[in-house]
Amino acid sequence: MKVNQSIGCTVSQCQYHAGNENYCTLNKIMVGTHEINPTQVKCTDCESFKVRC
Repeated sequence: MKVNQSIGCTVSQCQYHAGNENYCTLNKIMVGTHEINPTQVKCTDCESFKVRC
């Protein structure tokens, strides 16, 4: 897995987390929301998340 230093990530439970480095290994991610009118960070989601098996 190649580290993408343009995408920081601290979610080690994600399949795309770079292991011992806090980065993502994807070339790009999709950020979305679960709110009609997002106004806070907690209203957004990384839609590229996939649980590590």
